[in-house]
Amino acid sequence: MDGPFARLDGHEQVVFGHDPDIGLRAIIAIHSTTLGPALGGTRFYPYADESAALTDVLRLAKAMAYKAAAAGLDLGGGKAVIIGDPARDKSEALLRAYGRLVESLGGRYVTACDVGTYPADMAIVARETRWATGADPVEGGSGDSGVLTAHGVFVGLEATVAEVWGSPSLRGRHVAIQGVGKVGRRLAASIHEAGGKVTVADVDDEAAAWCAERFGAEIVNVDKIHAVDADVFSPNALGAVLNDDTVPELQCQVVAGAANNQLAEPRHANVLADLGVLYAPDFVINAGGLVQVADELHSGGYSRERATARVAQIGDRLRQIFAIAREQAITTAAAADHFAEQRMADVGSLRRFWLPG
Repeated sequence: MDGPFARLDGHEQVVFGHDPDIGLRAIIAIHSTTLGPALGGTRFYPYADESAALTDVLRLAKAMAYKAAAAGLDLGGGKAVIIGDPARDKSEALLRAYGRLVESLGGRYVTACDVGTYPADMAIVARETRWATGADPVEGGSGDSGVLTAHGVFVGLEATVAEVWGSPSLRGRHVAIQGVGKVGRRLAASIHEAGGKVTVADVDDEAAAWCAERFGAEIVNVDKIHAVDADVFSPNALGAVLNDDTVPELQCQVVAGAANNQLAEPRHANVLADLGVLYAPDFVINAGGLVQVADELHSGGYSRERATARVAQIGDRLRQIFAIAREQAITTAAAADHFAEQRMADVGSLRRFWLPG
């Protein structure tokens, strides 16, 4: 197949939204609604061009479908990107116009926060659509999803460390953290509290300095953090960090972090395995934020206790995936895909039974 449809990779729907008067350029990608409405955040980012934005939103939407399935949620996967610099281009009018674009999909896509968007932004989006989650609690939402994302990564990190060294304890373990923003800084705090050592890197010098002051973290250049001699490399920034240039320079035994789409290409999972590096599949370990905002859709409203309990299951899911990888002699990335696809197939097949109403 040639042309635009060749890029869809199984996606159900891609919507372009444009309001030239206020500068809105947005793309919403829905990968799957097999298990339920597609839930995924809105990324506000100054992409080099529209093609780069489309590539990113398609990859992110597919990852969200797999993330929801692997997390045991009755949700599909979607994602949205707004092209622009959030520091310069974000406005009430733009966010409300975007909210109307989301509303036009009638609930097939439910949005939330991502890079460049925050709970206060979702409160504005929600003034135009019923399908916005992640606003501040005072606005009826669950607040910053970075809290449970970071908690889930820490739980998953313990399970991954136990797989390699036989104990989940992080005491004395050295973790190199790439990106100490909403998630990375909270992860650094948890590792420090558990007795671990952290080395950090971030494009924001102040964010890195904050971690150095509070946790005694060493700061290294963002281009070198992956090559630090550490037990764990934890990517918590943008994707494709595991690529032909970085993977040969790894000096860790574990890769576990919150960044989406960490593998530049699927084949890099095999390269990691050949090097003896255990990879915690990103869409499994970073599902905490999704679990949090998904809980807002519960008939009784958001429950922090219920969401936290579900996030605690991330460790169990990783242990299942590691076992599948061992038993089938496949990579952990392939095992995670299999785990998610099997649930989509099994539960999705129930839609064959017509239910009244």
